[in-house]
Amino acid sequence: MGVVTKALDLRVYGGVQGVSFRYYTQREARRLGVNGWVRNEPDGSVAAHLEGNDAAVDELVLWCRTGPSSARVERVETSDVAVTGATSFDVRD
Repeated sequence: MGVVTKALDLRVYGGVQGVSFRYYTQREARRLGVNGWVRNEPDGSVAAHLEGNDAAVDELVLWCRTGPSSARVERVETSDVAVTGATSFDVRD
């Protein structure tokens, strides 16, 4: 994966649950070499923690603004956070 230079918490709002958003996000993260996790939230949004190099994290955030074809993303919010040392990208319940 290389040096981790960026860590973000991300929240995706819209029609993003029940459309395999978490699994497609995991696939994209692994493709890009981004570590962290993704999970559904009780309010209907999807939350994620992303760690990796700047370009890879930025590309995954950009992907999340559209998501899989079955999703209807209304907005994405991000915040810079501390690196946790994640070594994989997991789907959490």
